[in-house]
Amino acid sequence: MKTKLILILAITFFMLPSMTFCQSDIERALKAGEVLLTSFSIIKSSGNSKKSGSKTISSVCIKNRLHEKITFTIKGKDDQDNLVIKKMVVQNDGKECVFNIPKGVYSLEILLSNKEVFKKGEYDFDEDVVISVKKD
Repeated sequence: MKTKLILILAITFFMLPSMTFCQSDIERALKAGEVLLTSFSIIKSSGNSKKSGSKTISSVCIKNRLHEKITFTIKGKDDQDNLVIKKMVVQNDGKECVFNIPKGVYSLEILLSNKEVFKKGEYDFDEDVVISVKKD
């Protein structure tokens, strides 16, 4: 990645000014800026295309901002209809993460330390996410 960037910058600053015939320094600077922005957008779009084809999420993190520990449970299904259950205990003012889970809709449940349901619902996990649990 760094070598591609260095190569593009070298082409932009050393070879392009000698190939193009601009009338003034301002036009030359604008032309170089245009080429530079175009190359950055190409690099950025090629990086995003790799992630969009993925069927898994690299991380789902939970931050606990309550004054007691919580139990966070997510349940869902993968492509082969296998049940996926992830359960974690997050201490107060702590953070826990789950890695490499399949994309999809998961039902989530947050239990307090006294087994009382704090929050329950569904969430569509399609990219990396950090969920903060705090008093409303």
